[in-house]
Amino acid sequence: MQEKVVTISQMSADSFKGSGKIKTVSQEDNDPNARNPMLYDPLQDGAVRTSKKMQYVAALVVCLGAVAAGTALAWTSPVLPQISAPPVEAIKDTNATITNSTTIANATTTTTTAATPAAESSGLQLTLEQQTWVSSLVAIGAFFGALPTGYIADAIGRRYTALVMDVPFIVAWLAIIFAKSAGWLYFGRFVIGVSTGSFCVVAPMYISEIAETSIRGTLGTLFQLLLTFGILLVYLIGAVVSWTTLSVLCLMVPIALFIGMLILPETPTYLLKKGRRGDAALSLKWLWGRYCDSRSAIQMIQTDLDQAGDDASFLDLFRNPAALKGLIISMLLMFFQQFSGINAVIFYTVPIFQSAGSTLDPSVCSIIVGFVQVVMTLTSSFLIERAGRKVLLLFSSTMMTICLAILGVYFQMKDGGKDVSSIGWLPLLCVVLFMIVFSIGYGPIPWLMMGELFLPDVKATAVALTVMSNWFSVFVVTKCFGSMITAWGSDMTFWFFGFCTLSATLYVAFMVLETKGRSSAQIQMWLGGNK
Repeated sequence: MQEKVVTISQMSADSFKGSGKIKTVSQEDNDPNARNPMLYDPLQDGAVRTSKKMQYVAALVVCLGAVAAGTALAWTSPVLPQISAPPVEAIKDTNATITNSTTIANATTTTTTAATPAAESSGLQLTLEQQTWVSSLVAIGAFFGALPTGYIADAIGRRYTALVMDVPFIVAWLAIIFAKSAGWLYFGRFVIGVSTGSFCVVAPMYISEIAETSIRGTLGTLFQLLLTFGILLVYLIGAVVSWTTLSVLCLMVPIALFIGMLILPETPTYLLKKGRRGDAALSLKWLWGRYCDSRSAIQMIQTDLDQAGDDASFLDLFRNPAALKGLIISMLLMFFQQFSGINAVIFYTVPIFQSAGSTLDPSVCSIIVGFVQVVMTLTSSFLIERAGRKVLLLFSSTMMTICLAILGVYFQMKDGGKDVSSIGWLPLLCVVLFMIVFSIGYGPIPWLMMGELFLPDVKATAVALTVMSNWFSVFVVTKCFGSMITAWGSDMTFWFFGFCTLSATLYVAFMVLETKGRSSAQIQMWLGGNK
């Protein structure tokens, strides 16, 4: 991992002792017990070195929560066919798996899945209504898990919040593994939803508070990247193992997360917010490397904290113009993410593949979709600090608008009785292109910008409200999608989502600032009306 060299132009004379060493942060606070040599900022030829390696490690560990969420969200896709009640042929394209950035449709068209030995030995035979509850309870749990997480994170810290909210993941998987009735599945899925909503709050918050400005965007995309990786993991494993074996393997992820979080430090921002300057310096040394300039970094964080003041109340979030503008931007980006039509596009993936002459199994189609999401979200992590957030959002929404318009025309022709066999490749191309541009832009970037737009005094509450708005949008789109298809038809449904993405393009073009390379103070100045 490369290291960044920062030249120090001058340092005050009182920073040095007779031996030539620099005072530690705790010594500057007259803490007689702080003699840890790790707190010194040694200089070598007038330069300090900042390492990024442990920042990546910390971000990857906390984003195991995203992997756990992804596995939970995609779990119904391979599992529901195994535990559904006969007749199997009545189950066709009806089960929806709800995710943060999309709704993965379970295109279950086979007639033999439920007759597998795993299904027979489980003792579970869910009705269609029970399957709907098993799928939807995750979104409901996530909605209720988001808001208290913000307050918990401010009370006990980001690290301990992640540890506490990881426990429900483990409990939920144990309940699912040993479930003998639908009630236990309901309990497990709801509790998994609570943990999922919690990690949607605490993981982006943790990452935004440990990352240097130069890699904040890259680290911020890891949450969505690892969430899609968790979804793909379930698609791959679920295609070859029974649902109980899959559940046991999913349990391993939150266990690994719990062990990893025991190793990570608390964020420097939270520690400094609580007046623990020495611990904040140690945290910075762990994250940014032993030879980083912790004094300067702490001073920058302290400046942001001084600007924010004490912990803000819930109403202060709406009284502060900068915080309110940041909240509106964050919530609208989440709205556009869910109303981009990603649900409709994925729901129609199998029929579109078939219209193009494909004979692929539905599970293979799901794997292809999951693979595209992972690869392109990974691509976004490389582009985010080069192209910028705003450019990628504009490119994403513009291309999605074009794809949705074409899909609307295609389904209007098809539903109107016209022969579309000669252009079966066109909707297939639109689906693939749509998935690519969504994964580059509106998949990861709303989660990233959510962590960038708020000062520490309101961040916990603002992030929690943003996540709740995301899951509310998930629920609305999932609940209304079937009714929209029935009442409006496929063509009008796609055009409706196309109108939403067109609105997203205009909104981002005129109302959203590029945050790439900007410090927290610079972002707050813009949000407050000072260009």
